[in-house]
Amino acid sequence: MEFKDYYQIMGVKRDATQDEIKRAYRKLARKFHPDVSKESDAERRFKELGEAYEVLKDPEKRAAYDQLGANWKAGQEFHPPPDWDAGFEFRGGGFTAGDAAAFSDFFESLFGEHMAAGHGVKGADFRGRQVQGEDHHARVLIDLEDALHGATRSITLHAPMVDERGQVSTRERKLNVRIPQGVKPGQHIRLANQGSPGALGGRAGDLYLEIEFRPHPLYRVDGRDLHLDLPVAPWEAALGASVKTPTPGGTIDLKVPPGSSGGRKLRLKGRGIPGDPPGDLYVNLLVALPAADTAEAKEAYRAMERKFAFNPRSGLGV
Repeated sequence: MEFKDYYQIMGVKRDATQDEIKRAYRKLARKFHPDVSKESDAERRFKELGEAYEVLKDPEKRAAYDQLGANWKAGQEFHPPPDWDAGFEFRGGGFTAGDAAAFSDFFESLFGEHMAAGHGVKGADFRGRQVQGEDHHARVLIDLEDALHGATRSITLHAPMVDERGQVSTRERKLNVRIPQGVKPGQHIRLANQGSPGALGGRAGDLYLEIEFRPHPLYRVDGRDLHLDLPVAPWEAALGASVKTPTPGGTIDLKVPPGSSGGRKLRLKGRGIPGDPPGDLYVNLLVALPAADTAEAKEAYRAMERKFAFNPRSGLGV
């Protein structure tokens, strides 16, 4: 996937004001509109302009796009860094999923899924009635332990702001957030009245925090289930053994059944993320081979070779 330089497409500098971006779009849109332009690539350029303007006209999307850095060049191979937009605060309802699908894969990879699923304005009415403020949305990263036990954490969000010159920057705000025990990836925590202010005395909108987990050194997360890779010695797998095994609740003695092979999964019911019902912990056995780094170790392997008529590739027909 190619990186798209939206500033280059619009023909503006990276520090352009919002008014300068608007004027550039209007000028180029007239030039490349397919109904009037004589340019051979007018339709493609017009579509590119629409996509670039969708991002740069919106201070929130522009601030998030800018934080990817100015080191990328148009046409370079690009993949979004993991959790690149975590902590950025967006208003809901910026566009529909259909709009996102009309743009490039580059746009879709940055803004397509979670941005289109915003919560939007509620009950807008400009005839002198109170109007509830717009809801906000942000993805935040937490540790697995916070979900296992519950916690209160200080979370920093980055929100865009437009100064008096029309230039976009970001400001930080910190919130103390109670993380409920058992929350899982993709769930939302609602913070009442932390969205946009209401109009004419209307209630402020809410802030929805979408939960994602930071990578854990031991466990992989799948919904409420956890997965652990557990190395075992060849004799432990072949003969069976009781081996020390970490779990979220502490170390246990896990019974490895005789005749186990690499890749076998052992299920520990209810030892995953708490819930109703709780998740499970799946232990994936990995057979670890001792190193043949001494004469004695090499001779032991040769003895095994002589002792066992074993072809691990027999099932491949070779």
